[in-house]
Amino acid sequence: MRKSYVRIPVYTGDVSGFASALYELGGMLVIHDPSGCNSTYNTHDEVRWYDKESLIFISGLNDIDAITGNDDKLINDTVSAAKRLNPRFIALANSPIPYLNGTDFEGICRIIENRTGLPCFYVKTNAMHDYTVGASGAYLAFAKKFLKAGPDPDRGNIEAKASGANGKQLKRVNIIGVTPLDYTSTTIDVSGRYDVISNWSYGTDFDSIMRSPEADLNIVMSSCGLAVAKYMEKTFGIPYQTGNSYLELPRGKSRNYIVGEPVTSGIIARKIKLEYGMDFNIVATTEITDGLLSEVDDACHGEDMIKEKIADGVRIIADPLYRVIAPPTAEFIELPHFALSGRLYLKRIPNLFNLEEYYHES
Repeated sequence: MRKSYVRIPVYTGDVSGFASALYELGGMLVIHDPSGCNSTYNTHDEVRWYDKESLIFISGLNDIDAITGNDDKLINDTVSAAKRLNPRFIALANSPIPYLNGTDFEGICRIIENRTGLPCFYVKTNAMHDYTVGASGAYLAFAKKFLKAGPDPDRGNIEAKASGANGKQLKRVNIIGVTPLDYTSTTIDVSGRYDVISNWSYGTDFDSIMRSPEADLNIVMSSCGLAVAKYMEKTFGIPYQTGNSYLELPRGKSRNYIVGEPVTSGIIARKIKLEYGMDFNIVATTEITDGLLSEVDDACHGEDMIKEKIADGVRIIADPLYRVIAPPTAEFIELPHFALSGRLYLKRIPNLFNLEEYYHES
């Protein structure tokens, strides 16, 4: 039971991560589910509905279809909707019931492709993981389906094609792992050092993402983007760095903690170290952590584990909902995280691209 949660909620689920990652790319997203997963995403996990439309549907799976394995309804409804709406692609994801039933989504995708002429791919969700797993899987599946490398004589060079204000050539980069679940702003400040080829995937579009193989560097801004960055490194020879290279800056063992997603937490820890000379250790509470933590950081999954880890905390930066398990003697610095507390503190979430908002000397 150490991985259970009693007083604090769990993070947004993988199905919502899938939908959030692909929201702006012009596809039709179909969640094979009775309605629960999609309604949660619609009402709790998405902030773009009033600004930008997206084609996100549920299959309306019922008991009889689930028991008998009636895949025809999912296929026919998806094909019919696609012919009316003309999306760029179709992406399927699933909820626990079809996952447990062993539904052949790869086969369903082939049938839908043949009947619509549209690219169709499957993202392996099951509503049992957090949003980082769903978004990571969506990015990777999209990249494998669409990205193709073209001839580029500048690949691998420090200097690229775009010129900065001072005439100096800029390195071309992809910003990967930006969704509203971690970031509330699309204003990415790269300080005139880079030419941003694509943003995966907030304030973006399909055509921009398709230019990704042109980049010289991938910058992973959350754990959601790590898998696809590794894929592009292997497939296209594009190296990647995590955040603003927070792992390259030594941090000592400390009783100051940042609780949350590891990459965003690492970026904050680096900023505080550089500005104030103060060490903060990361307590990573989302699922994807491999290669994202230094020796002074820890992955903690479960309320009891998190509480034990921060029990000696002097300063704690975390979503306000973590206050109930934080030691009362610690200085608690609120950093609301939309993927955890949703709209409760939406107006108090700082712009994570403005690092001066993270921490200031009292």
